Amino acid sequence: MKIARINIEKGTIYAEYRDGKYYPIAGDIFNKYRVLEKSVTPLKLLAPVLPTKIIALGANYKKHAEELHLNVNSVPTIFMKPTTSVLEPNGNIIYPNKATQVDYEAELAIVIKKQCRYVQKQDASSVILGYTCANDVSERVFQKMDGQWTRAKGYDTFCPLGSYIETEVDPACLELKAIVNGEIRQKGNTKDLIHNIPSIISFVSEIMTLNAGDVILTGTPEGVGRINIGDTVEINIEKIGSIVNKVVAE
Repeated sequence: MKIARINIEKGTIYAEYRDGKYYPIAGDIFNKYRVLEKSVTPLKLLAPVLPTKIIALGANYKKHAEELHLNVNSVPTIFMKPTTSVLEPNGNIIYPNKATQVDYEAELAIVIKKQCRYVQKQDASSVILGYTCANDVSERVFQKMDGQWTRAKGYDTFCPLGSYIETEVDPACLELKAIVNGEIRQKGNTKDLIHNIPSIISFVSEIMTLNAGDVILTGTPEGVGRINIGDTVEINIEKIGSIVNKVVAE
């Protein structure tokens, strides 16, 4: 099932996206709900979730760590992106005035289903609503300069999410790509994750309470590269879909 978050004339709703149409969801997508039979026409497709926090993994693919000369630790390296960095499908990635090198990073994102803490690896699937596409947009010069990554990855619009939450997919072996102006620039597979999804959820939930709707970015494979003003960037993940955004000047 693909879950969308959309604007209609009456406000913002969740809907099932099926066969090119949107069917409203009654109830709570994180608990009990039902899908209505009559489709609606969206005024706008929104980011599929509004998280209370975004946790992201660094250096979770070996070859990406090598290309950026990052250490691969025995436990996940995590950082956070502000909720103000979330961007909807077809929204504009704003290239900051002071930036000199902004990169795309194609990533599989986990959407958490319910509030949880101290999740065991074998129970991780019970706290996952589904998965979506993410672009961990990063200002690479600031990342190297600062040593910690908040500024580099925290700008408004630096976390495109969507287009949908896919609830019925096995994330263990999915191809993901970054496509810039129609050209494939990055290509990898989730089978190469250093820390797999159960390990990630177990580790993060030892540190902090995860809330329904929270998002965890699982890291990016090798092949990251620059985006420039005027570029169109697509993040595509097998069996999940894609999100497309244009880069514009601040």
